[in-house]
Amino acid sequence: MKLVIASNNKHKIDEIKFILSGYFGEIVSMEEAGCNDDIEETGDTFEENAHIKAEYICSKLGCAALADDSGLEVFALDNEPGVYSARYAGVHGDDNANNDKLLLEMQDISEKHRGAQFVSSIVLCRPGMEPISSKGTCQGRILYERRGTGGFGYDPLFYMEDIEKTMAELTSEEKNSISHRKRALEGIKEQLDRER
Repeated sequence: MKLVIASNNKHKIDEIKFILSGYFGEIVSMEEAGCNDDIEETGDTFEENAHIKAEYICSKLGCAALADDSGLEVFALDNEPGVYSARYAGVHGDDNANNDKLLLEMQDISEKHRGAQFVSSIVLCRPGMEPISSKGTCQGRILYERRGTGGFGYDPLFYMEDIEKTMAELTSEEKNSISHRKRALEGIKEQLDRER
């Protein structure tokens, strides 16, 4: 069965392909599937946005579609940037600007109130079947400055106490083993396993 990932974010696609290989015959991006539509994310939650994207691709292309909507929730900022994580500073996908804005917003927040979590909601839609969904989280705190050169998004600022590294200091293999997206995808895999 062919699976189209409702994204053209190479980092995200590589992570999903790595984790879901073996469950689908072919896994491709929207662009590889010949769809360059700009799907408007009008949901108030990560799950709503993921559902909008997966359902759109599934209906348009008539095949299985998987969408992830994910981002950062900072507890001291009332869970901002939340669903606006990718466009927090105003321009979609400008990681440097988004990190700069987060550092500015957090500059007066004390060490003990810098808790945060990465959240990933994943929805899988297939023709003629009920959608399945899963949510994964990863706990950490926001640093005062960037650390590490790997990853993307807020990874250089997101520090995990248990492994004493930021997400940006992990190899892709390490990140794929513990990330919020990995945890959400494991939930999807468990549901697919039950269908077998």
